[in-house]
Amino acid sequence: MDIQDIKNRFGIIGNSPLLNRAIDVARQVAPTDISVLITGESGSGKEVFSHIIHQLSARKHGSFIAVNCGAIPEGTIDSELFGHEKGSFTGAHESRKGYFEVVDGGTIFLDEVAELPLGTQARLLRVLETGEYLRVGSSKVQKTNVRVIAATNVDVYDAVRAGKFREDLYYRLNTVPLKTPSLRERKEDIYLLFRKFIADFTDKYRSPSVQLDAEAQQILTNYGWPGNVRQLKNVAEQIAVLEKDRNITGQSILNYIPHETSSSLPMKLEKNQKEDFSERDILYKVLFDMKRDMLELKKLVAEIIQHGGNAAHLSANPQVLNQLYQDIELPSSVAELPAQPTLTIHQPAPDHHHFDILQHEEEAEESLSLIDKEADLIKKALKKHRGKRKLAAQELGISERTLYRKIKELHLN
Repeated sequence: MDIQDIKNRFGIIGNSPLLNRAIDVARQVAPTDISVLITGESGSGKEVFSHIIHQLSARKHGSFIAVNCGAIPEGTIDSELFGHEKGSFTGAHESRKGYFEVVDGGTIFLDEVAELPLGTQARLLRVLETGEYLRVGSSKVQKTNVRVIAATNVDVYDAVRAGKFREDLYYRLNTVPLKTPSLRERKEDIYLLFRKFIADFTDKYRSPSVQLDAEAQQILTNYGWPGNVRQLKNVAEQIAVLEKDRNITGQSILNYIPHETSSSLPMKLEKNQKEDFSERDILYKVLFDMKRDMLELKKLVAEIIQHGGNAAHLSANPQVLNQLYQDIELPSSVAELPAQPTLTIHQPAPDHHHFDILQHEEEAEESLSLIDKEADLIKKALKKHRGKRKLAAQELGISERTLYRKIKELHLN
């Protein structure tokens, strides 16, 4: 049986290479009797593939049962799978056969197998390796001949590393891995599936046919579909039942898609909408702020030295401080940042009364280290007061004890 025949038999729609690959793996592994681990997101059709494997195997005339391991309470999962004896626990009024006994000679599909408790995992491993198990409350060994197909929507190997899943069971189940592709991985199949679902539901509810315009088809294709085929089918049923206008537009489709998961849809940005800060923008802004702070510091130091070390001159002349900000041209917004950071300084006409530190600040790169600046200020203060540390400390606005410590830390003589 070729891939197209399998699609027709099991109602599979799509031509995605990933989908065809998964079907081909299922077709090849079906005649064997080895275990299969089907992985894939919730709603991607893992149970359909378990039916394909069973129906194409020699066990197709035997029983098939699907068990959702995550839906059975931990206290009763062993009894459900392996059965129990009368009186083995409270409420066990009579003996009961488990699934492995009922499906003897057939196939059991264990969905959400990663949810099994560790004790149950050990029992399952023994069934896979020897075909033997014990009923709960019994010491008599039972035999079974069951093919196990397991499925999970989580990364089982991560669970193994976290100690939540047995490594030996993982390798025993994962003899042949089979991955079902998510709907967003087979975008070319989304509209085909939607047309099939919408036709089925309009026929079921005897409602008029539905047509999608180009925008609606694009939104349908670009949406992420976290619920996969199950979610797409649900949306198609809602539209078939609720929509009065049978010509579906893009806005109509958006009414059926949850807003919190619609981030993968094409988005139209308004001109005045605030743009998100990218990592590059934030970095450039920080660099500009640092550069501006260092220029301010250099000018403040120059002004202090020029006026005889009297910082009161600056506080008494706010125009001097205002002038510091007028000389620097920065972008008005982060959105205007260039691809490479640049900074334009408008310098006034040369003033020969200023020190060289202002005249040549853009001609030579200076150290921006705060430690170097601190050492330089201490040296200048000591030189000004001819080595008198008490006066130098007062000039710097620090205690004499702090000045001694700084001189020692910075190795100043």
